[in-house]
Amino acid sequence: MKLGINLLCLTDFVEERHLDNIGRLRDLGYDGVEVPVLSGKVSHYERLGRELDGLGLGRSTTSIVPTPEANPVSCDAEVRARGLSHLDWALDCAIALGAESMGGPFHAPIGFFTGRGASEDELKYGADAHHALAERAAANGMHLSLEPLNRFETYFLNTMEQARAYVDRVAHPAFKIMYDTFHANVEERRPEAAIRLIGQDIGVFHVSENDRGIPGRGHIEFGAMFTVLKELGYDGWLTLEAFGAGLPAIATATRVWRPLFPDFDTLFSESATFIRKTWAAA
Repeated sequence: MKLGINLLCLTDFVEERHLDNIGRLRDLGYDGVEVPVLSGKVSHYERLGRELDGLGLGRSTTSIVPTPEANPVSCDAEVRARGLSHLDWALDCAIALGAESMGGPFHAPIGFFTGRGASEDELKYGADAHHALAERAAANGMHLSLEPLNRFETYFLNTMEQARAYVDRVAHPAFKIMYDTFHANVEERRPEAAIRLIGQDIGVFHVSENDRGIPGRGHIEFGAMFTVLKELGYDGWLTLEAFGAGLPAIATATRVWRPLFPDFDTLFSESATFIRKTWAAA
């Protein structure tokens, strides 16, 4: 496996001033980083990719649908067109960065609800958009890793059962699913069975504790899930995702109002040790 970390614990826009912190990750045993692609120009991510090459770190990305006015599954054709343009921009940035995967909940706006589950039209619009995006990703040596979220954040995809059906609907080998243990802790009755259900279509595996803090300090049974991943032959990214209250924009988006780790040094080192040790023992 490859050990990664989602940089949203540091910032929602990675700049040169963050490189010292990022450089420490390699020494702690991280193989790469998951870069938030939420804003900025393609040229910025191209420069950042060169910096990460210099640090010897691989990379993936995480992106969202930022607003209902650019929703790729909207029944309004103009809104949908803006959503498709946004997805193309996010993939352009990921390609420029040299990412292996474009991940995140880039299906519907976070926190936007229609009062029901995803309609057949919305599923069709989404599958068409993601199939085309996967085609572009594959042509650039990448894959997509779409992230289901818990029911309090989206109505579009919540469970691995829904994700399994959606993967089959998109029907492209470069279209995969990001399994996130925080969201699954809300939605899945039996996480190991959910992992088996999505199986070979896991593109990135998010290691996130039940409170979004340091893995191993909460109640999620990572060892049992890692055992299933090994049985499936998974050898991709195990990516730490943790959030704190120190960054107002991220705290607002993630609803984290209290400190969930004492400092970055503790988060980085304790998490790396826990994930590698637990994986080795699984």
